[in-house]
Amino acid sequence: MIAKNEKIRAPRNRTIELSVQEIEIYRKRLLYLKDDLLDCRNKIICADAFQILNRLPENKFDLMIADPPYNLTKNFGENSFRQISAEDYETWLDSWLKETVRLLKTKASIYICGDWRSSSAIQRVGAKYFTLRNRITWEREKGRGASANWKNASEDIWFFTVSDEYVFNAENVRLKRRVLAPYTENGKAKDWEKSDAGNFRLTAASNLWTDLTVPFWSMPENTAHPTQKPEKLLAKIVLASSNENDLIFDPFSGSGTTAVVAKKLNRDFVTIERDENYCLLAEKRLGLAEDDKTIQGFSEGIFWERNSSSSNSRKAAKNIKRIE
Repeated sequence: MIAKNEKIRAPRNRTIELSVQEIEIYRKRLLYLKDDLLDCRNKIICADAFQILNRLPENKFDLMIADPPYNLTKNFGENSFRQISAEDYETWLDSWLKETVRLLKTKASIYICGDWRSSSAIQRVGAKYFTLRNRITWEREKGRGASANWKNASEDIWFFTVSDEYVFNAENVRLKRRVLAPYTENGKAKDWEKSDAGNFRLTAASNLWTDLTVPFWSMPENTAHPTQKPEKLLAKIVLASSNENDLIFDPFSGSGTTAVVAKKLNRDFVTIERDENYCLLAEKRLGLAEDDKTIQGFSEGIFWERNSSSSNSRKAAKNIKRIE
């Protein structure tokens, strides 16, 4: 029997939710402000990052991925962020970013997410403490249109390093794209492969990412978090800027995507999130990752162009043979 005000989920809705029993189980796995943080590897810390950063050990992390609240008014479960002036937002960024410097190894990389409102502040504050390497822009295909402005369909990720010596595995983040105008030399494919599913080329990763899908209700990674990043996005960063068994840090972890991707790709993690419900969802996702290491859009060691994954290619190949 369905309660009067209970929302009926669509049959294909795979959004991750928590039962009462799961809440009790996962709560025991979290670390809280009162706990000893000396041994926090592969742990989610449920607390405010501002209360935790000065308690973490020095020179421990190989990679930091930060997705702080953007400078806009938004509710995040039990917490919210209010839009402030550009100057005040820059001060706010500085107040926590400077505390992370001592946590990072000399070969560490730093990625900080932002939007068009916050990007200039991230660039300025990040460059105070680290070496700026690049700005990644990724297409966020979700979002409403605007009648008096351009639809906001992209976000930025600023890439910094602690020093001039850092990890970057370019071969691990190549993108497989369809070839629309295949070029041949002496009748043979040049820099592309022909298959029953179509023609594809492996390309070097650029700072423009158009192959991502923002999590939605039919995707198994989806949660109720309002600004959840795709696992595929985090996988690009993790594979490019860390090696197996490296330690990854995320001070604003939301529903745990950084931790989940780290686990799926054989890295360790320490993450911080102050909303307990999101921490619990992250723990459930980590449990699911024990048995399912897949990342949508990434397979066979390759990132696939949106809507052209290896599984889709195999389906297309079967359909072609069926037609023939």
